[in-house]
Amino acid sequence: MEVRNCKGCGRLFNYLQGPPLCPGCIGNLEEKFQQVKAFLRENPNAPLGVVSEENDVSAKQIRQWVREERLTFTEESQITLECEGCGASILTGRYCSKCKNGLISDLNGAVKRPQATLIQQPQKGSEKDRMRFLEK
Repeated sequence: MEVRNCKGCGRLFNYLQGPPLCPGCIGNLEEKFQQVKAFLRENPNAPLGVVSEENDVSAKQIRQWVREERLTFTEESQITLECEGCGASILTGRYCSKCKNGLISDLNGAVKRPQATLIQQPQKGSEKDRMRFLEK
């Protein structure tokens, strides 16, 4: 276990994983997320600046939630992101569906799948091929 300072409030806390925020700041951030989500449901065509100002959340944080696929914009929304692979406009995530499928196929091709090996059964030979024991 590691002790860190919270990036939000500066308090010391036991860091396990994820963002370097204390449990209190993570709770506040989750409340902001729910607030932004509700605002976008009521105002699906609102520009990013308006969403940011109305909810007192940075535009960077809203983009992060979209990249994490926690938020999705509607088709009519003025807010879009660029695919990190080809630069196409997307509404959520990091990659468009074409680039996602390409990554999946590349990863599937890179992983060697174990092939079933056939176990050869001993062949039944003739009487002369059998092992013999000598008796004393």
